[in-house]
Amino acid sequence: MRLPRTFPLLATLFAPTLGIPLQPPIANTTALPINFAIVAFPGFQALDAFGPLDVFNSLSLLYSSNVTMHVKVVAATLDPVSTVVQSSPMMNMSHGDFGESIKPTHTFMQLLNKDTQGEVDVLIVPGGGGTREERLEEIAFIKATAPNAKYVISVCTGATLLARAGVLDGRKATSNKRAWSWVLTTGPKVEWVHTARWVHDGKYWTSSGVSAGIDVAYAWLEDVYGKGAADYVAMSGEYRRTTNASDDPFAAIWGDGAGGAVHLA
Repeated sequence: MRLPRTFPLLATLFAPTLGIPLQPPIANTTALPINFAIVAFPGFQALDAFGPLDVFNSLSLLYSSNVTMHVKVVAATLDPVSTVVQSSPMMNMSHGDFGESIKPTHTFMQLLNKDTQGEVDVLIVPGGGGTREERLEEIAFIKATAPNAKYVISVCTGATLLARAGVLDGRKATSNKRAWSWVLTTGPKVEWVHTARWVHDGKYWTSSGVSAGIDVAYAWLEDVYGKGAADYVAMSGEYRRTTNASDDPFAAIWGDGAGGAVHLA
């Protein structure tokens, strides 16, 4: 059936009445990021990685005609990287063999060879029990990559890897509240913000624990692509965003992460 020329206009007019959200345009008219890279290491927290990645998956899907996005999973080797946390002197918790693995697409050394692998526009660093280990290769990669990236996003204790790489010195940042007392020891030159769902300081975006990575991903999306696009992607994922960066009930619940209360004044 051939539709009349007025059909698109009628659909536009009646969509709000029918309750169907219209897809807003991307508000940003400047160059948008293309190359995303996420750091994978043994014992990373699954939601720290896949929460933000799924937000960006949806952005790429819904705005496929407007954005070009590529993602690389970067690790020390090309061997599968497991979320399973191994019990060690630094980490006295484990969940046995229950976990998932992700297959890296590039090693750290490959990605640092920019002649063949390209620049990193957005660097994503998850947290998890594995951050309690030395993670020397991951920290060296972050130290070499973060200064040249357009944006750096960390989730949970991923901020401690940024802190140990020195890239957060003199900046505001936040991290997991249950691990707060340990977090503070990893970056004495960082201005840690205890009550925050996420913190935005320049090109650095750091979030509180685990699920907060989804909220910081949407906050970053709004800042870069516009509020309309961020809200539309969230609605498509049936997700109710936390839009207030200071809305952090877990800061009071976990106190200072060592069983003591934190003075919030």
